[in-house]
Amino acid sequence: MLTVDLNCDLGEGFGPYRLGEDEALMPYLSSVNIACGFHAGDPALMRQTVAAALAHGLAIGAHPGLPDRQGFGRRNMAISPQEAYDLVLYQVGALQAFVQAAGARLQHVKPHGALYNMAARDPGLARAIAQAVQDLDPRLKLYALAGGALLHEARALGLTGVSEVFVDRGYGADGQLLPRGTPGALLDSEAAAVAQLLSLVREQGVRTPDGHWVALEAQTVCLHGDGPHALSFTRSCAAALKQAGIGCRAPA
Repeated sequence: MLTVDLNCDLGEGFGPYRLGEDEALMPYLSSVNIACGFHAGDPALMRQTVAAALAHGLAIGAHPGLPDRQGFGRRNMAISPQEAYDLVLYQVGALQAFVQAAGARLQHVKPHGALYNMAARDPGLARAIAQAVQDLDPRLKLYALAGGALLHEARALGLTGVSEVFVDRGYGADGQLLPRGTPGALLDSEAAAVAQLLSLVREQGVRTPDGHWVALEAQTVCLHGDGPHALSFTRSCAAALKQAGIGCRAPA
């Protein structure tokens, strides 16, 4: 049976502020990436999100980002590989503590936003992030953009690199995500998102807005939890997979 992992970035509020419908999304997912306090999240929300994810039987990942709450971690910052190593190790260690205190084990790490995209293009940053993950726990998987430098560096280091694709984001002919704010960067049609999901999972590729076919290794599919249509998109995608006879399961 063909299977794929459905993951979502959750726990991205802080203090009294909440973003998205985390618990409503969880029944449709197989893994979650929980914010670790830099771009979003705080200790109480980290603990609560871990508990909810475990109650739903989900694999848990850490979602470290740049220290940029105002920009939600989506603005590029000039950081060195050493700084990337330090901020990833710090954040993942914090989330790992909450997971272990709950009697479970952290499964993976997935960088957030600008850090994720910078590492997909910059081998030096990618290597530093992968090294931080390996130094903390070499059993951890590293979710990374399909075809990007972070996926390559993770696998070169001996980590389990999980190739990630996006159901609600547009791709360029180079296989990179189109920058937010450019035409086609965000898919706001449920039908288009479902069609892209099935193309990625069954055909291991996607059509760009200008008509190019891009081959992409799709081991895990991200559904963003902070969009206005997040819950309806996620429900529709889960239903489409079921109807197509495709299972939803976290990477072994």
